[in-house]
Amino acid sequence: MLNLSTSEFDPKRSYPALKFRSAATGISGCAIFSSEAREAPAVKRREFITLLGGAAAAWPLAARAQQPERVRRIAWMDSFREDDPNAKARVKSFLEVVERLGWLVGRNLVIDYRWNLFDVETARLASEEILNLSPDVILCGGTPSALAMQKVTRTVPIVFMFVTDPVGQGIVTNLARPSSNITGFSYLEPPIASKWLELLTEIAPSIRRVAFMFNPISSPYSPLYYESIAMTAAKLLVAPFTVPIGDLSDIEQSMTKLGQERSSGVIFSPDAFLYQNRRLIIELAARHRLPAMYGLPGTAAEGGLIYYVVDIVDLCRKAAAYIDRILRGEKPGDLPVQRPTKFEMTINLTTANNKALGLTVANTLLTSADEVFE
Repeated sequence: MLNLSTSEFDPKRSYPALKFRSAATGISGCAIFSSEAREAPAVKRREFITLLGGAAAAWPLAARAQQPERVRRIAWMDSFREDDPNAKARVKSFLEVVERLGWLVGRNLVIDYRWNLFDVETARLASEEILNLSPDVILCGGTPSALAMQKVTRTVPIVFMFVTDPVGQGIVTNLARPSSNITGFSYLEPPIASKWLELLTEIAPSIRRVAFMFNPISSPYSPLYYESIAMTAAKLLVAPFTVPIGDLSDIEQSMTKLGQERSSGVIFSPDAFLYQNRRLIIELAARHRLPAMYGLPGTAAEGGLIYYVVDIVDLCRKAAAYIDRILRGEKPGDLPVQRPTKFEMTINLTTANNKALGLTVANTLLTSADEVFE
C-alpha cells in the first residue's frame, strides 16, 4: 500500500495514479500526484461536481419533456349528413387550419362527430351524450345544435357556425361581446333574402309570383328571410307568399301546384331538411318548369338554376381559428360574433337554357357569378 504521509513524500519521484470509485455515484476516477499537478485533483474534482450537479438539475427537465402532451377534445355537432360532399369539404378545411395551428388528431386532439342534427329536438337528444364526453369545446354546425347546447350548458365553451340572426334567436345578447360561454359565426343575415329575389327576377323577368319554401321545424328562422323578401317584392312588382312544408309529400304537392300557375318562381330557404332533399327539389323544379333560387350550397352543380350563399368553407376556417384561441385559454365571451364576409353565386347555364325554362342569362350576371356550369 502506498504511504502518502508528508514526511516520506519526494517531489522528484514519479508516483502511480491512485484509482478510486465513488460509493455514492459508482463513478470511477483517478488522482495523479506529482509536483506539477499537485493542485489538479482539486480543480478536476470541482469541475466534476459542477458537471454532476448540472446533469442532476437537467434530469427533471428531460423527464418533463418526455411527458405526453395533454389531449384536447372537440365535440362537433352538425346538421349535414356525414357523407355529404359539402360536409366533407368543411371538415377538410377545418382540419387543415387546426393542424397548421399545432393540433393534430391522434396526437393532441380528438374530435367526436355527431351528424344529421337537422332540428332542435334531434340535437337536444344528442346533447347529453355530448356532455358525457367532457369536451373542451363544442362546435355547432347549425342553428338547431346551437340552440340545444345553449340550454344544457353555461360552462363548456361553444363555437357556432351557420346560425341565422344569433341575437334575434336569443343565442347571444350582443355580437361584439357575447359575454357568455358561446360565440361564433352567423350565417345568412335576413337582408340577403332581398338579394335572392332580385337575382331570381333578373334571371327570369317574367316571374310575377314567388313562393318562399321552408320547413318550420328545421329552420325556425326562415320567417326572418320572408320579411326581407316581402319588403323587396313590392318594388319588383312581384307577389310573394310562404309555403311551409313538413315532409316529402308536401314538397311534391306544393311544387306541382306551383307548376300549374303561370309566371311562378320559388325561393328555397337555407334549411337543413330542404338541403337533405335537394335532389328531389331540383328534379321537381325542372319537371314543372319553375325558375328557382336556392339558399342551399352546391345545388347549381347538381342541376339547380342559381344559388347565392355564404362561403361555408371560409366559415369553417374561421371557426377553427376561434377554437384554437379557446383551447389556448381565451374565453368565448371575449371573442365577438362575426358576420359573413364572403359569398358565392353559382349559375347553371345548361338548366337556364334548356327547353323547360328557355331563359337567356345576361352577360352581366354571368360575369358576376363565381362559377358557371355549362
